[in-house]
Amino acid sequence: MSDQHMDDKTIFVVDDDKAVRDSLSWLISSVGLHVETFGSAQEFLDAYDPKRPGCLLVDVRMPGMSGLELQKQLAENPHCLPVIVVTGHGDVQMAVRAMKDGAFDFIEKPYNDQILLDLVQKAVRECERRRTQVTSHQEIQELVDSLTPRERQVMDMIVAGNTNKQIAYALDISDKTVEAHRAKVMEKLQAPSLADLIRKSLLASA
Repeated sequence: MSDQHMDDKTIFVVDDDKAVRDSLSWLISSVGLHVETFGSAQEFLDAYDPKRPGCLLVDVRMPGMSGLELQKQLAENPHCLPVIVVTGHGDVQMAVRAMKDGAFDFIEKPYNDQILLDLVQKAVRECERRRTQVTSHQEIQELVDSLTPRERQVMDMIVAGNTNKQIAYALDISDKTVEAHRAKVMEKLQAPSLADLIRKSLLASA
């Protein structure tokens, strides 16, 4: 990934140990990434804007809301920040549970600096992928929403595998009218093929 793609990303570090926060801040800043640190999960939640891309590095064990509880709360938004859970030796099972709950990855203390940096950069790329996916989904939804009720009906029947004749019979309209609606649907959804139309229709209904 080019540096310009990293410029607008923030690595959020949540750890109750100030020495750890300072150390991680220095390490991550040393490769040109922007870092913000927080002493508790609640402090992070109070300041966090979901529109800001990057990744979250969070310690498992903290007073108040634990890293796992924070990660679980963020996971309720399917397009949230990728979360890297930092664990002590005894916490690997907890980290595996976090992975099942949607964490991006976990790293054990004491960690190798380069491995941590590689993982952070992987998470930032994953954030970019998720954002692109959301944008794509929203754009397709807007295209589908631009269809008239009749065009939507025709599209749903096309996707269900009906022929023009079957659609014409079911809707009590002529074959030519079905063809006109079909052409309009393909045009509005910017679908060059039937396969692309089906893909976009399924994505919009997901």
